[in-house]
Amino acid sequence: MSNQKSAEIAARLDRLPPTRTIWMMVILISLGGVFEFYDLFLTGYIAPGMVEAGLFKPASLGFLASLQTLAVAGVGTFVFATFAGLWLGTLVFGSVADKFGRRFIFTWSLIWYMVCSAIMAFQTSGAALDIWRFISGIGIGIELVTIDTYISELIPSRVRGRAYAVNQVITFAVVPVIAFLAFMLKGTQPLGLDYWRVVVLIGSVGAVAVWFVRRRIPESPRWLARQGRFDEAEAIVSEIERKVRGETALPLPAPQPVEAEKEGRGSLWEIFGPLYLRRTVSLSIFNMAQVVGFYGFAAWVPTLLIHRGIHVTASLQYAFVIAIANPFGPLLGTLFADKLERKTQVVGGLVTMGVVIALFSQASAPWVLIVLGVLFTLAANIMSYAYHGYQAEVYPTRVRARAIGFVYSWSRLAAAFTGLVIGVLLSRYGVPGVAIFIALSMVVGIVMILLGPSTKGLTLEKISH
Repeated sequence: MSNQKSAEIAARLDRLPPTRTIWMMVILISLGGVFEFYDLFLTGYIAPGMVEAGLFKPASLGFLASLQTLAVAGVGTFVFATFAGLWLGTLVFGSVADKFGRRFIFTWSLIWYMVCSAIMAFQTSGAALDIWRFISGIGIGIELVTIDTYISELIPSRVRGRAYAVNQVITFAVVPVIAFLAFMLKGTQPLGLDYWRVVVLIGSVGAVAVWFVRRRIPESPRWLARQGRFDEAEAIVSEIERKVRGETALPLPAPQPVEAEKEGRGSLWEIFGPLYLRRTVSLSIFNMAQVVGFYGFAAWVPTLLIHRGIHVTASLQYAFVIAIANPFGPLLGTLFADKLERKTQVVGGLVTMGVVIALFSQASAPWVLIVLGVLFTLAANIMSYAYHGYQAEVYPTRVRARAIGFVYSWSRLAAAFTGLVIGVLLSRYGVPGVAIFIALSMVVGIVMILLGPSTKGLTLEKISH
């Protein structure tokens, strides 16, 4: 009875036309992710300011100064702390949305990282800075997993790809804002504070407003139905249907039969069973590979530009120009997100990233570096929205959040060590060494993503089988 009722709820959601109500849910969820992305991407843009403030000198880093033997005791420790926190948040706490609900975790994880980031902004030693960055990263990791889960379960299957693209248009739009703030505030002391502290605090203050907005988002009816809370699921779906009917002024199409999800234990161990093991292993390796290119470039672009002969101040200016491209990748994706198989979009992005980074490593003219940086960013963000949607689709509702948390956590762990590896490669082999590392990782990502199932146009319940 439980599975059948869940299937009926899913069928009613999937038959809905994409009206203003549907897209408003996508927008509200995306607004919830804006400041997570703000906090996530500020690393590369505030790093020069923290370095100038002497926060990454051995005396300031304390016990973390032991990494000096790797030549990465500076910015590398901050990048490491960021992604180590994200890894813990996605792996250990990613499952809480399966237990307590998407809406509850979606809301309160914001408070976690908002408070921790504000505290981090006032630290006066590198060690304390890295510790609070680590704690803040835990909250961001939980939030990102919940957002992917939320969109997949609320949005009709035929526009699910476009929903992920729109989600990342909105969230990535904040990246050029960070770059612009860092560029404009560089060398100033607003309110008597170093510019990088102000950039961090702006994110925390802005997140307060978003916290009030996101309370208008309903709980996932799919999750409620799986918990046996059918009356609540029914009420939410009925309200969504009422709004959609009012917007179309037409009767809703009849629900198409949806095959009920098979029974399962709903535990993390289920994703290692015969049905999901291949998906889990391939997506875990894929996540480790793709993040080398995605964050290896995004978090280090000002530093990479400096190593290509660009002055430190000009590097922030050029990084801002490159950052403007961030929302345009998924914006382009809205044109084909549901027309092409999700895996095809991911592979196309990875191939382009591998080729462009090789060209970037050999270029020196500023305009060429900017053009290549923009192309890399466009490809990376097309790849990003496609794989975020893909890995949310391939698992059943009962374990979706914890499955996403597990496979996604490997990208966080890999990103933590990628920061250290790139620091070593830059010091020993320059940008060409970094380019080879990224290109090889893209090849691994391509192989892994091709091992997964197809999802285009299929309901979540069908894909989960």
